Amino acid sequence: MKYYSIGEFSNLTCKSIQTLRNWDKKGILKPHKVAESGHRYYLHEQLNQFYGLKPKNTKRIIGYCRVSSNKQKDDLERQIENVKSYMVAKGYNFEVITDIGSGINYNKKGLNNLLDLVDDNEVEKIVVLYKDRLIRFGYELIENICTKHNTTIEVIDNTPKTEEQELVEDMIQIVTVFACRLQGKRANKAKKFISEVMKDD
Repeated sequence: MKYYSIGEFSNLTCKSIQTLRNWDKKGILKPHKVAESGHRYYLHEQLNQFYGLKPKNTKRIIGYCRVSSNKQKDDLERQIENVKSYMVAKGYNFEVITDIGSGINYNKKGLNNLLDLVDDNEVEKIVVLYKDRLIRFGYELIENICTKHNTTIEVIDNTPKTEEQELVEDMIQIVTVFACRLQGKRANKAKKFISEVMKDD
């Protein structure tokens, strides 16, 4: 993403720095961001808008794939192939971001990278195989952030689950995460509980 200082933008638009400052105050043309120092910065797209040029759509379509642990790497590969096949069939020009980590961990490298791109208005669409592959809790929050940046989320498999299925999956996810933080007998008890729940399900 290319930025211009107010001086550079002034030279490119043939408008004085004072005029640009006045336009900022009046809301006619506001800078894309203002640094803590007070310096104004403008985007290249704003230069195109100034000259009435329609910028090319450079937004990305990103497939996001995630599994919970390293033991599921084979599942991750299958998920990537399914997502890729879907996007190829749709004719998308795409890239794929992957993560290995819990669905209730918000500090995953891939997820943070994806959200940074969304925040920079660089993502047109996010494609996921299942809704919970993006995030297990707080999906609506992520969806709201995407909506504010004109980014859509496309879920390939929207097969509805029963409330009981969702509840059991959520419970297993929560207990698994906390069990991983325990040591010795407490960890074994937690793992035994998870196994019993999964058998009952």
